[in-house]
Amino acid sequence: MDAADLDYQARTLSGCIPPLLVTRLLELGHTEEVEFQAGRGEWFCAREWARLRGDQGQQGQALEVLAPYVATGWWPAARAQAELLEGWGRVEEAIALSRPYAQAGDRSALEFFARLLARHDHSDEAFALLRTGIEDWFLAAALVDVAEGTGLDEEAAALLTGRNDAGHPCGDPGKNNPGCDSRRTEPSNAVGLLAAIRERQGRIEDAIALLRTRDATSVNGRDQLADLLARHDRIEELRAYAASEYHGHAARRLAEMLEEHGDVEGAIDVYRQPGESLARRCHGAVQLSQLLARHGRGDEAIEVMRTLADSPGGADDWIVDTLCTLYADHGRSQDGLAYLDALKARRGGEEEWDYSRMRLPLMAHCGLLDEAIEQARAHPEGGTWYAAWSISDLLAQAGRTDEAIAVLEQHAPSNSSVLAQRLVDLGRIKDAVRVLQQPRIKPATPTWDGAFSVEPPF
Repeated sequence: MDAADLDYQARTLSGCIPPLLVTRLLELGHTEEVEFQAGRGEWFCAREWARLRGDQGQQGQALEVLAPYVATGWWPAARAQAELLEGWGRVEEAIALSRPYAQAGDRSALEFFARLLARHDHSDEAFALLRTGIEDWFLAAALVDVAEGTGLDEEAAALLTGRNDAGHPCGDPGKNNPGCDSRRTEPSNAVGLLAAIRERQGRIEDAIALLRTRDATSVNGRDQLADLLARHDRIEELRAYAASEYHGHAARRLAEMLEEHGDVEGAIDVYRQPGESLARRCHGAVQLSQLLARHGRGDEAIEVMRTLADSPGGADDWIVDTLCTLYADHGRSQDGLAYLDALKARRGGEEEWDYSRMRLPLMAHCGLLDEAIEQARAHPEGGTWYAAWSISDLLAQAGRTDEAIAVLEQHAPSNSSVLAQRLVDLGRIKDAVRVLQQPRIKPATPTWDGAFSVEPPF
């Protein structure tokens, strides 16, 4: 067993049994296979089997399962063992196990170790460890969490304030200056973290003022200022912010807040104000359709998406896919097919696979399952590995299981995970494992010569 191999498999989910399939094996009662594979180097089997042993009070056996993995020096294995030890109340053992990894400088280990210390009355030590990595956004976020409730908020705030340089080294941040970073802030989330401290101190005005100085307003689709305003029921300020915020994330938070308060019409009105950005218009329409569908107004939801799809440049694949899903979910699959026919006609009778794929569930809902299979196979891209997924699904739905498997086998290893799942559902466990454990050649990292490719995948 080798730490580098374990790490590659865990990151890429290749050459191994992935977590979702381990869960599926256990759901179907194949515990012996999971136990067997745990002893043969299958990390995700080992992790889950150790957890199950621990839940059954067999702590010694659980640790024996993980021992070979921990012996490689691979941090995720040590972390899994530390989490079990903590859960069993063996905190000092968990701390002793984790400490060398944190001291070695692994940022993930340091973050875990500091939080572990803080959970068990060692906040001062945790804070001292994290402050040395304050320039790292990941560790800075942990430091702010550790400071909460420990009397260290002001010390954390002082560290962040010293790094929050609001100056712009290249002049006007609104101008496009190549090679110029608009803010000299390390960590990059210093403003947001400092605002979080001020909010929990009750200094709401200070938190709002800080958040209004950000260059980047959203992270993972959420806007911290919008969320703060919503938490404190400052709805008029949120409404004003939503009217101007470019991405539409503040508008979504406002609509969510109104819906939570029972004002569905008010939430609908928010989404009907699309703003100036294309992204906000598109995503706002999708969110509006979802809101309408949640409240039993499916036909209106469909009309919203149909209007967007029919607008100039609006018929992107993800938008049309959302529309077709709405048609299917509301018993209007024939209308969905008619829309795709009209779209195909507008495009000169050509239909890319992404759009042809959307036809298949609609046809199945209309009782045209066999026709859907033949149409998918006849498509110019019907012989590709990605088309095999959809064709296999249709064949399985039609009860043609052997054919469904054969289609996927033609494109192994690209479809190994899907094929393995099919085999597991059929009880062919050994075949599924053999498919998953086929060795993969690790791709070499190409040397970049400074020229950008104009060929897929770019």
